[in-house]
Amino acid sequence: MSEQTAEATATETEATEQQAQQQPKPSETVDFWKQKAREQEKRAKENAEAAKRLAEIEEAQKSESEKAAERTAKAEQRAIEAEAKALRREVALEHKLSKEDAELLDSLTDEDAMRRLAERLAVASEDKRKSNVVRGEGKTQTTSSDPKRDFLRGLTGSD
Repeated sequence: MSEQTAEATATETEATEQQAQQQPKPSETVDFWKQKAREQEKRAKENAEAAKRLAEIEEAQKSESEKAAERTAKAEQRAIEAEAKALRREVALEHKLSKEDAELLDSLTDEDAMRRLAERLAVASEDKRKSNVVRGEGKTQTTSSDPKRDFLRGLTGSD
């Protein structure tokens, strides 16, 4: 009998092991990961709210001089950007660049680099304009000696 009970417990153990293998682990289920995602979303919202409150507290604690310094720095930055934009437009006009070519200067901040690029673009656009011209077009003269033409030229007096 003891052999039968040992066999019975062995088969029960094998059956429970098979059931355990067939059942997915808790970390492999969709519900498990949905729950984890919800927890992370909740934590992210809490962190965003805390960051917003911290920014408000820091802003309130700034002194008037710090606020004035920030405004001054922003104004100086805008002035620098405006000067650079005016310089780019001046260089573009100086070299007679098209609007598309002038926009290429917007990425540069160094005046020398702007001028070098503008010169290259001006030369390239001038070469394009020159390449479309056929010299002497429409001014060709016929030098054939056709007796009828010679007779008509003699009557009309034109060369």
